[in-house]
Amino acid sequence: MNTITLPGLVNPHDLSSDRQFAMNLARGMEVLRCFTVHTPWLGNREIAERTGLPKPTISRLTYTLTLLGYLDRDPQRQKYRLGPGVLSLGHPLLASMQIRQSAKPIMEALARSTGCTVNLGIRDRGNVIYIDSVRADTANHHLPDIGTSRPLLPSAIGRALILAHPVAERTAILNYLRIHDPHAFESHQKLWADDEQRYRREGYCLSKGDWHVDIHAIALPVRRIPGESPVAMNCTIAAHQARKGYLTQDVLPQLKSAVLQLELAQGLH
Repeated sequence: MNTITLPGLVNPHDLSSDRQFAMNLARGMEVLRCFTVHTPWLGNREIAERTGLPKPTISRLTYTLTLLGYLDRDPQRQKYRLGPGVLSLGHPLLASMQIRQSAKPIMEALARSTGCTVNLGIRDRGNVIYIDSVRADTANHHLPDIGTSRPLLPSAIGRALILAHPVAERTAILNYLRIHDPHAFESHQKLWADDEQRYRREGYCLSKGDWHVDIHAIALPVRRIPGESPVAMNCTIAAHQARKGYLTQDVLPQLKSAVLQLELAQGLH
């Protein structure tokens, strides 16, 4: 499968000769993606460094995005942050995801019975994006929430999400990760290989501090709904609270039951 056929697995610069591809729009979207939780304010120079685009181009893009309400500008600092327009784009997507409505009570019950924080995620490029979260583990200081991202390969939910895709799409995602960041791919390749085998044998993915040393997690893919993006669910717990065997012996049967309930609610059985 050509990686371009999957959303997000494309480098805009590779499509410079594609007359159907709107390069200016792509560049504007890349500007918006520069902002993170850790870098909420950026100047034109910083954005240019992150995107590799010339500073005059960035100046035009930030000016336009500010006028359209997608960026806010602090004139004294001469820096930008994401504006309310970005939020207005996300809400219709979340509201239209029927799986979120079905999953919420199931996730809440699972969180209560296990003491874990329970998350539901979809893929965005090389990351998992949480589309819902029920926080029960108060010792988890990483504050998972709607819109929180995690890298695919280092996280149990990320590896489960890759497994939620058909084989050809799975290969496309792995090829993207290999090309996008070869060092990270090499570092996490064994995690993927181990979980791929574990999933074949036992039907789940497991992380003992793979993404963050303080967090242990167990995750399952959810059967794909026709026409919808693949989804995965996890249970996470602070490492110091994860007594030996708790996730695999106590939490796993409940997580499997919750995923089955969600699939039944979606008419998948």
